[in-house]
Amino acid sequence: MGDTLYDTDLIIIGGGPAGCAAARMAASVGMGSILVEPDRLCRNLYRISALNNVLGGYTSGPELADAIVAELKSTELCRLELGRYVTGLRADDDRVTVTLDTGASLTAPYAVVATGVGPLQPGDAPWITAPDGLTLPALWQADAEDAQGRTLLVLGGDRPIGTFLRAHPATETRLLVAFPAADAYKTDEIREDPRVTLLPVDHLTLHGGEGAPLLAEAVGQDGISRAITADAVFLSLGSAPAVPPGDLIRGADGYCPPADQHPRVVVAGDLRSARFQRIMTALGSGSEAALRAYYASRDLPLKG
Repeated sequence: MGDTLYDTDLIIIGGGPAGCAAARMAASVGMGSILVEPDRLCRNLYRISALNNVLGGYTSGPELADAIVAELKSTELCRLELGRYVTGLRADDDRVTVTLDTGASLTAPYAVVATGVGPLQPGDAPWITAPDGLTLPALWQADAEDAQGRTLLVLGGDRPIGTFLRAHPATETRLLVAFPAADAYKTDEIREDPRVTLLPVDHLTLHGGEGAPLLAEAVGQDGISRAITADAVFLSLGSAPAVPPGDLIRGADGYCPPADQHPRVVVAGDLRSARFQRIMTALGSGSEAALRAYYASRDLPLKG
């Protein structure tokens, strides 16, 4: 850190792939950073049992997460603030101030925000009617014991279904995948798996849930109502932005477009858009975010 007016050169909010990549890139150009993460580093990666789209030969989330965490913990220019929540982010003309749940404040010339997304719940989907306050587990939280010999109702057709099937190729289960017409394109990679039954619906009403046997009523796109029974229900509805409180500009979809933010705040990873939610794009955007802060701190223009 070259300026005693600040606590560090760069504050990084979020310890997933994007935040960790930002810290490593910052260190490579001599910038000190403080990374704030309320949980463990790469917590969601540890829940992904199978990978097929990352470099380095990694085939599981925990394998890749272990490698990232080991590298970050050996990065001397990065200070970790784990188990800490950000309760406020203020961007001023000369600095960014981040307030933690302890009441402490951190200052830096720039901040990278890479807090990612969290799973949508039934109440977030207009095509689902469910008991008030019902919270269900995401499919990626299910393991082989949850699925073996059971029928699972999966709400939504998002990508984790394919990941789950690849991670448990020998598991004898039946997935009833209910999804609206707008999500039909998401089911292409799973429609040939014999364990999957696709249920295109206009509306679905849940009775029961939270891992218990359930009954659901589905109105199909043909207008016919059908009863659905299953041993348990899981979510694959997609994600919603996890935006920390403070000076961040959100778009109509809840995400934080990088071009709309204060010049001292750089958004990275899944928080940018629903279009590029992949591990590889998160790593790249985190690295780019740190470089943007580095160049801006030296008044070097960014071109292209």
